Amino acid sequence: MRVLVVEDEPMLADAIAEWLRLEAHAVDVAHDGGAALDRLAVHDYDVVVLDRSLPVVHGDDVCRRVAASPSAVRVLMLTAAAEVGERVDGLRLGADDYLTKPFAFPELAARVDSLGRRSRAATPPVLRRAGITLHPARHEVFRDGGHVALSRKEFAVLAELLRADGAVVSAEFLLEKAWDEHADPFTGAVRLTILKLRRKLGDPCPIETVTGVGYRIP
Repeated sequence: MRVLVVEDEPMLADAIAEWLRLEAHAVDVAHDGGAALDRLAVHDYDVVVLDRSLPVVHGDDVCRRVAASPSAVRVLMLTAAAEVGERVDGLRLGADDYLTKPFAFPELAARVDSLGRRSRAATPPVLRRAGITLHPARHEVFRDGGHVALSRKEFAVLAELLRADGAVVSAEFLLEKAWDEHADPFTGAVRLTILKLRRKLGDPCPIETVTGVGYRIP
């Protein structure tokens, strides 16, 4: 899942991003509303973690523009204000959820996961296909009952293939969802990750290559 964290306090932004990366999400960071809008125009995010008080372009304006766009991206708004009226105002702007500072990182991660599920077609909480069972919340993968240890990138790519429910997933889509904006689109990162997944998942190989199109788990 691809997440944009928009927070003008660098230490907090980096802490949120690192926590979400540990959850196997691809995370980009912006420190003002203008930079956030630039990234939203380029990348297909699932969730935006948006601080309300931002320089350059206020968080309220960012939220309004996201809500008015055709994108399915969901917004988790952060604020230091705990008053009910402030929360209601944020939701009326188009935010999908609201979290008051200070917050617990596990709660933020759980809310991001919940919003990410809502940004796509409905998928079950546990993904199963071709003898593979993937638990997104527990970050566990099993093949025919045996545990499979995966890196964060391998887990993220496998989750996208399983969510596709047998459809072909392009390398470009996998790069967009599992890597952040610093990834080089001309590297073999996706191909190498698929190769490692095939080795770890064992025989019979569950991942097919559709030449010139992408990958699928039929």
